[in-house]
Amino acid sequence: MPWTQVGPTDIHYEDRGNGTPLVFIHGALSSAETWYRHVDYFMDRCRVLAYDTVNHGLSSNSPRDEPEPDRVDELEGFLSAVGADRPVLAGQSMGGMTIIRWAVRHPDQARALIISGMGIRTEPRRGPSPLLQPVDNDTLFLGVAESFTPEFYAAEPLLVDRYIRVRSTAVRLEAQRHPREATQVNPAWDADVLAEGAKRIGSPMLIIVGALDNLRPAAERLHEVVSGSRLCVIEGAAHSAHYEKFDEYARLVSGFMGEHGL
Repeated sequence: MPWTQVGPTDIHYEDRGNGTPLVFIHGALSSAETWYRHVDYFMDRCRVLAYDTVNHGLSSNSPRDEPEPDRVDELEGFLSAVGADRPVLAGQSMGGMTIIRWAVRHPDQARALIISGMGIRTEPRRGPSPLLQPVDNDTLFLGVAESFTPEFYAAEPLLVDRYIRVRSTAVRLEAQRHPREATQVNPAWDADVLAEGAKRIGSPMLIIVGALDNLRPAAERLHEVVSGSRLCVIEGAAHSAHYEKFDEYARLVSGFMGEHGL
């Protein structure tokens, strides 16, 4: 996996295949490695990229006493650094929000947008962000809480264990022990601001959400706001439907891309 500098962050990423750039963006507390099956699946069709965002994976940490760089600025810098013009962007949870905010800035610049486990909230967040929950110095592995259904935990212990291991890097643990404030401007991470801005998005959008995901109402609102978007609900999946139901996620994304000549 190569590296590139984006602003103050040393970005670690995967880059395989050729053709249309398909960029995967992970969720909070996760890493690019959680897309390992997706990279293998699509690399014969596209140039597939997946990167560790600041304070995650093997990318660098931001200063402890400063707010994090804005992840939309980071995405813009990454696309420029790797020469990924007019990409297909696919993101889960925090990565999905990064894409929504990027698309508000650039309503027609993506070939397609694929949002998983995210949308525009219908009510304010209850409780603090998991990114701002510090862990003690004895914690070495970060759990996955409600990312998966109980059935997946029981049936696929190895996949769950992999998910835990690839996200529990030294970089992420350092950030969990010393939480940074997120930077979310232009646009702000505000439901009304995002809803108004999302009305202008013209790139094709596929919204995927687990039937049991507590962000399903937010995904449904995003679908209502973005004209021409498609909403697909994956039964028997929770927040990380892209990982828990990989085969169905890959089928939906592949079909959507094919419909748009990608």
